[in-house]
Amino acid sequence: MADPKGFLTTGREVAKTRPVAERVKDWNEVYVPGSLLPIISKQAGRCMDCGIPFCHNGCPLGNLIPEWNDYAYREDWSAASERLHATNNFPEFTGRLCPAPCESACVLGINQPAVTIKNVEVSIIDKAWDSGDVTPQPPERLSGKTVAVIGSGPAGLAAAQQLTRAGHTVAVYERADRIGGLLRYGIPEFKMEKVHINRRIEQMRAEGTKFRTEVEIGRDIDAAKLRKRYDAVVIAAGATVSRDLPVPGRELNGIHFAMEYLPLANKVQEGDFVAPPLTAEGKHVVVIGGGDTGADCVGTAHRQGAASVTQLEIMPRPSEDRPTGQPWPTFPMLYKVTSAHEEGGERVYSVSTTHFEGDEDGNVQFLHLVEVEFTDGKLNRKPGTERKIPAQLVTLAMGFTGTDQSNGLVAQFGLKLDERGNVARDADFATNVDGVYVAGDAGRGQSLIVWAIAEGRSAARGVDRYLTGRSALPAPIRPTDRALTV
Repeated sequence: MADPKGFLTTGREVAKTRPVAERVKDWNEVYVPGSLLPIISKQAGRCMDCGIPFCHNGCPLGNLIPEWNDYAYREDWSAASERLHATNNFPEFTGRLCPAPCESACVLGINQPAVTIKNVEVSIIDKAWDSGDVTPQPPERLSGKTVAVIGSGPAGLAAAQQLTRAGHTVAVYERADRIGGLLRYGIPEFKMEKVHINRRIEQMRAEGTKFRTEVEIGRDIDAAKLRKRYDAVVIAAGATVSRDLPVPGRELNGIHFAMEYLPLANKVQEGDFVAPPLTAEGKHVVVIGGGDTGADCVGTAHRQGAASVTQLEIMPRPSEDRPTGQPWPTFPMLYKVTSAHEEGGERVYSVSTTHFEGDEDGNVQFLHLVEVEFTDGKLNRKPGTERKIPAQLVTLAMGFTGTDQSNGLVAQFGLKLDERGNVARDADFATNVDGVYVAGDAGRGQSLIVWAIAEGRSAARGVDRYLTGRSALPAPIRPTDRALTV
């Protein structure tokens, strides 16, 4: 145990953020550089090293949290990094982007603020990179087997790294011009600077993983031909079909999916554009959807100089404390104030969009909404609550509905889908096509980054066993496992 009295004597302290007036003028991460290391050892000492660490249940990766908390408390950063990497290929991603279900399941969190597990994690991995503890781990010998991974998001990268280290020759195919999937173009720079992706890619290259960008399987290469070229295939293409809003006026100019808007802002940071082709500058912006993607749109609009930003959510405003109907250690639905929300804008709950209104040139100008309430399990409009708000740029951030079928990948492979439109798989993450596996959102549906990495690791074990007859690779989850929620 780190500090036997740490949870009694030390209060919770989290990473400090830069002043709003400063950070909205740039795209750097919102946190004060170096602010965690002076406090993180004491924060790690708050861990109680529970007999039954429920944080393991909250985390699908099975992270060895009490162990690396202990090492961080003792400032043995090399040992902490080793324990961290034992279960997680990319802790710098999860330490920045994961909503930390491990903290919701922290035993200390029953009656005190939980351990800052996420902050400890990111401190360990950042220290490991700075000290040179993160090095390539190429295989000792090659198996002679080849694997194609379709998609370079967290699931695809995790599967590729695991299979490369197992000795297989792996090629990752990405339809975008850079590796990273939604990590690259869906996550704004202020949440995770892309240097963290770039150095992982270089590590993977040094280990032997090959990368092929601007190649879309189904369009540029026939999926069936790809299967013949490789001994096995892992589909990690994500659930990239955005949920639409079919209301009158949807066809007006200025209404875009979040995944049309966010990538263009990221491409500016990559140097592809001087200014984004789609910008919020000087406009009244409305973001439809109250989740993390919606918050990303809010923060992006602030940095582009929006005249106003309003975020709409159809569900009621969550409570700030854990509701009695969502008992520990489940992941609660709480009112969350992200860094983007701290920067301004208005959040409106329990409203539904009825239609859009445009000008004579076909550009959206107003969004009409109505208040709603749930009665008898149904969503009903409240009469007399209709109103309109200015909207010159609208982003739809209402989630995703399944795997893209328009590019031919599903049909060319001959894949079966489940009732939700995801690629069906068995207990080994194998599809109905021999030698073709699926990992991440393509098989699970829209989920968290930590689940994507767990899926990639687990699918890699299935592929390794298919290719060699056995596998020593870990499989932290089963395809049927689900998050610990109410």
